[in-house]
Order: sequence, then C-alpha cells, then structure tokens
Amino acid sequence: MKLKDQVCIITGGGSGIGRDAALKMAQEGARVVIVGRTESKLESVKSEIETVGGTAVSFTLDVSDYDTVQQMVSNVLEKFGRIDVLVNNAGHSSHNRRLLNTTPEEVRSVVDSNLIGTFFCTQAVVPAMLKSKTGTIINISSLAAVTPGPFSGFAYGAAKAGVINFTEFLNNDLRNTGIRASVIIPGEVATPILDNRPIPPDDDARTMMVDVAETSDAILLIATLPRRSNIPELVIRPTMHRNMAGEVVELDV
Repeated sequence: MKLKDQVCIITGGGSGIGRDAALKMAQEGARVVIVGRTESKLESVKSEIETVGGTAVSFTLDVSDYDTVQQMVSNVLEKFGRIDVLVNNAGHSSHNRRLLNTTPEEVRSVVDSNLIGTFFCTQAVVPAMLKSKTGTIINISSLAAVTPGPFSGFAYGAAKAGVINFTEFLNNDLRNTGIRASVIIPGEVATPILDNRPIPPDDDARTMMVDVAETSDAILLIATLPRRSNIPELVIRPTMHRNMAGEVVELDV
C-alpha cells in the first residue's frame, strides 16, 4: 500500500472530492484525518473507512478559525506523531455571484473557507513537516481562478486564484526542505455543491463534467509520487465543452 501508516489530513472531507480522496487514501493504508463543518457527514465517512478496516478520525471545525485549526493539528500529532499529507479541499462559492448582488457576508465566507482556511491549515502542519524533513501539501483550486466571470462569482474566482499563488509561494518559501506543494485546478466537477448555484445544472449537464473520482485520483497520484518528484500544478478539464449561457443570472441594475 502506497500510503501505509502515513497520516493524511483532508479538509472538506465530509462529501464530494474530500470524501472520495479520504476513502482512496485509506485504501492505500493511510491513517486519515477528515475535517469539516458538518459532524454527521464526517461521521458517515469515518464509518465507511472503518467498515473496510481503515483508520480514520474526524474533527468538526471551521478551517478559518486559527486557534481551532492549531488545536486540531496538535491533537493529530499527539495521537499519531506525524503528518505526511495535507489536502486543502474545504471551500464553497456564494449563492449570489454577480458584483452587485453578492453580500458582504457571502464574500467573507467564501474567502475564509477557500483561502484563509488554506493559509491557516498549512501554517499549522508545516512545523511538523519541517521537523521530519518531508511533507506533501495539496491545494484544490478551480478553473474559475484563471477564467473568471459571473458564472463562478468574483469572490470564489479571486479566492481560488489566491490558492494558486499561495502554492507557488510555498514551493519557493519551503525550497529544499523536503516539503512539496501542488495545486489541482479542476473545471466543473459533479459534486453536491452544484445544488447551491443560482441555477443548478441539470443531470445531462453533470454527466459532461469532471467526475469526483477523477479529481480524487489526481490527489492520490500527487500524494503517492516518490519524494524526489513534485507536480506543482495539475489542470483537469472536461473533454466536452457545454453551453452554460442559460445558467448565468441576469443582474437588474
């Protein structure tokens, strides 16, 4: 098993990409730490992993709460003594996405979950990785970061662009320490988060999107690479391009 006895923290681990990555890492022998805001979802994933003989623990918290994140990492180190992989997957977009209808509360929530949480979780795990002279940090961004527009929302696109920038910063700041950072930039992925869009895509549209399994496969690929190698950036796009014109909410000014 390629991740035998390694400790992997996955934020946003209760559903979608995070859930699938947690299951696959556990199948490869990892001791999985799943983090999220909904306890019932985390417990369900934890139960799935344990049912097939894997090891998992869960923490219910908001990744933008610095003190809580620090305490979580401290608890993980106390229990397992190491942290090998961090997957910064937590994040969401706002319901409103146009410049003039997105509320201040939505802006703060999107930036906190996608970007600030990525900062705080990374700051928390790096000291242990530096001590062991090895570690893998995998950040999940989005094509919204490089092709911004009203479809994805300005707050989400800007936050995900920050995730790409932060990943490059990590590879420069932590150069030759044994820590490697990667960012995965998927296009549309068929996850439950799509239901929160102003106009949710229908079933036919979702079949054209990147599947959750393909994105979690990319996470596993990066996590299991030999330590001498790194994939700084990996883009996953749907092969077929669909017409999204009917899913953009018009803004009355």
